[in-house]
Amino acid sequence: MPRQCDICQSARAIIRRPKTGQRICKECFFYVFETEVHHTIVDNRLFNRGARIGIGASGGKDSTVLAYVMKTLNQRYDYGLELFLLSVDEGISGYRDDSLETVKRNQKQYELPLKIVSYEQLYGWSMDSIVEAVGRKNNCTFCGVFRRQALDRGALMLDLDHIVTGHNADDVAETILMNVLRGDIPRLGRCTEIATVGDGYIGRSKPFKYAYEKEIVMYAYLKRLDYFSTECTYSPNAYRGYARQYLKDLESVRPSAIIDIIHAGEAMKVAETVQLPKLTSCSRCGYISSNAVCKACVLLEGLERGIPKMGISKQSGQAVAIDAQPVCRGKTVEPVHFDQLREQALEIRRLRKQTTAVPSDSIACPELCAESVCACTEDGCS
Repeated sequence: MPRQCDICQSARAIIRRPKTGQRICKECFFYVFETEVHHTIVDNRLFNRGARIGIGASGGKDSTVLAYVMKTLNQRYDYGLELFLLSVDEGISGYRDDSLETVKRNQKQYELPLKIVSYEQLYGWSMDSIVEAVGRKNNCTFCGVFRRQALDRGALMLDLDHIVTGHNADDVAETILMNVLRGDIPRLGRCTEIATVGDGYIGRSKPFKYAYEKEIVMYAYLKRLDYFSTECTYSPNAYRGYARQYLKDLESVRPSAIIDIIHAGEAMKVAETVQLPKLTSCSRCGYISSNAVCKACVLLEGLERGIPKMGISKQSGQAVAIDAQPVCRGKTVEPVHFDQLREQALEIRRLRKQTTAVPSDSIACPELCAESVCACTEDGCS
């Protein structure tokens, strides 16, 4: 005999939640999933009314569900947010170019402005060319560092107040395990934070911090959302993959392992005797860094000198950090300094405020946004 939903006690249960073990119907699943995300946002006070929020959009299940849920909750609970899609094109042939087509479809489906920034545009290197230079062993280090900074650069181009990413509970638990295994105390202390400050100017948060990956997949499937499901070409050898497999093994024995690891990570405190690195600004690009030269600039330096492992070796990284001036550039594009980006963001804000008195079509879009779909004015670039 079909079992009834544990919540409404009327409809047929079709889902057993991995997170709670409840057997519920489709409509109740939608409601509890969205409500839990809403409580995560409200309880942690992630946004202020009127904020401009960039949704990190890759075309995958997490970011697609995040964009859909953020728009739904913004309308349902009247958050008063301005939502934008922000994507990074890493330059991975056969993967990112296809996933960005999904993002462009999502833009039309959700009626949200879209901004795309690329590694080629920002740094002069695509991931394909980086992998050709460094090989497949450490390529994820380059991609992670460059993507984080690229999101902040794109956010400043749009004068956003905050970025939300689709990192879910599984991702957070994996990161905790990785940092424990590597003995990375500074990252272990902050990886469980639901909200952080990226470049010291733009906030960043994870509304899906407590949402299981399985439930996100179920939500996307039952809602029939349009998302891209192919794995990155270069990810099979990533260190995270081993942590992910270990976590899946734990979950098969103890379903609550994911949330238990997160709560354990939240309860951890770094001893007062441990000296944590002090944050400063990169002497080259102005990005927030714990060294004189940030990781992205060190990696670019290594690529430019033909020593791609320079940014991965601690000894080489320290040697590069002494020299605040980059070597003569060839392939590498000198990244725009963050102080300049912040000034341009303030100019965008000033121009946007004038739209109440001046028709939007009379306001020119700043040069940095002219190449992509943008949201500097109400009607975008013409």
